[in-house]
Amino acid sequence: MFRYILRKVAFLSTCGKNSNEKYKYKEVEENRLCTDIDQNLEALKNILGSSNDIITREFVFAGEGRVKGLLVFIEDLVDNKIINESIIKPLISGTPLIYKKENADNVNVVKSEMLSVGDVKQENSMDEIVYSCLSGDTVLLIDGSAEALIIASQGGENRGVEESKTESVVRGPRESFSEDLRTNTSLLRRKIKNPDLTLEKMKIGRRTGTMVCISYIKNLAAPELIEEVRRRLKAIDTDAILESGYIEQFIEDAPFSIFPTVSHSEKPDVIAAKILEGRAAIMIDRTPFALTVPMLFIEDFQSPEDYYSRPYFSSFIRIIRFLSFLISILAPATYVALTTFHQELIPTNLLLTMAAAREGTPFPSVLEAGIMVITFEILKEAGIRLPRPVGQAISIVGALVVGESAVSAGLIGAPMVIVVAITAVSSFVVPFQSDTGSILRIILLGLAGFMGAVGIMMGLLVLIVHLASLRSFGAPYFSPLAPHNASGMKDTAIRAPIWLMDTRPSSIDRDKRRRQAAHSKPEPPKKQ
Repeated sequence: MFRYILRKVAFLSTCGKNSNEKYKYKEVEENRLCTDIDQNLEALKNILGSSNDIITREFVFAGEGRVKGLLVFIEDLVDNKIINESIIKPLISGTPLIYKKENADNVNVVKSEMLSVGDVKQENSMDEIVYSCLSGDTVLLIDGSAEALIIASQGGENRGVEESKTESVVRGPRESFSEDLRTNTSLLRRKIKNPDLTLEKMKIGRRTGTMVCISYIKNLAAPELIEEVRRRLKAIDTDAILESGYIEQFIEDAPFSIFPTVSHSEKPDVIAAKILEGRAAIMIDRTPFALTVPMLFIEDFQSPEDYYSRPYFSSFIRIIRFLSFLISILAPATYVALTTFHQELIPTNLLLTMAAAREGTPFPSVLEAGIMVITFEILKEAGIRLPRPVGQAISIVGALVVGESAVSAGLIGAPMVIVVAITAVSSFVVPFQSDTGSILRIILLGLAGFMGAVGIMMGLLVLIVHLASLRSFGAPYFSPLAPHNASGMKDTAIRAPIWLMDTRPSSIDRDKRRRQAAHSKPEPPKKQ
């Protein structure tokens, strides 16, 4: 009985395997065009559906053959001028070169002698034809031909190149990426006029079919880095990719870390500078933000304006950014530790002033700080999500009315309002660490409320160990601090002069490190 069951299971599994193979073969056969234009049109309608924006334009080629043709495109995604002037007009009123014969190579004739469009390619895969149509291209079907022509005609409404709203600068280029991938790649080409700049495109997303482009310099980026980027992108199997944040979460090294290991920017000059250091950029269609890998922790404290200004002021501002980040995560925790556990460290006059200000407040310091920090996060989120005029009003009301009312009612001490205000202002100095800083602020505040300064030091120690253990696409995340690299320290807390930074970061590019001639220091002309 047991043997019979085994034989039955084996037979059923074999039948299932054979049936699957037949189904796949049938699916492949049905995925190709045939020579009958009516059958091809019916197959396209079955796939695309009956949406009103899908236009099918039937016509007859010029000449005595009376060969039928069919254009398929989506109304709001194409440039009507290209459709009318460069496609329909030459096809209908062009030279009679089309013949109604079995072996007539009409597709090549139309492609090479009739169409006045720059990008035209032949295709017989139904999947590629449908994807091209949904991307804004025009599909030309010819009766008697088993191949279609994909004609580039993308148009429609797109946001132009504007000034960046998230990375504003006083000095430097003002342009930023838009939602159109072609526009973004052209902006990058204008920055890097080098034939080694390589753009590799692939589709990700089973239902959205989002176009993703890997950008790098062929002889500069490490081959193993580019191969790893390809591997991680090809491993993504999901329905939808709607923004670069989707890609970032699928390819990052430490998904459970609060620190991002994939950088992003919407400025072409920033992306170009990182590519020239040996990194790879990942550009996604329909989003203005491009990703770059590998990423270092120090990048969030660097601004493109640092390299356009003189090194002295740039170094000073960068030190201010580091101090602001430390203040934003440590100020509430330090206040709670001092007022709860270490009052002897506060000068006597200041201690008496603080005690008088907190007299009558019903909450302990840690709860008071927690309420204020969470209130600040609520006000910040409200100011971001509401329309801009209303958001500004919310910020003013939250800062003035709520804070003043809380102090007047005796719920919150005045020193705590000052501490939270300094924390809030400091958190905006390094916007790329704003999300991480919010989490660290609450964690360190909790440790300070339980163990005082010892808890803060333990939290910072764990934080540094965690940063030193992270890697981004093979590069140490905390480099050049850990592992320490002397040449990399030229672009950390201080920014050395451009002529002195003659090598690329060693953690990113170990082979082709030299990026400019040695001894490039400017000197006045020698006296004759």
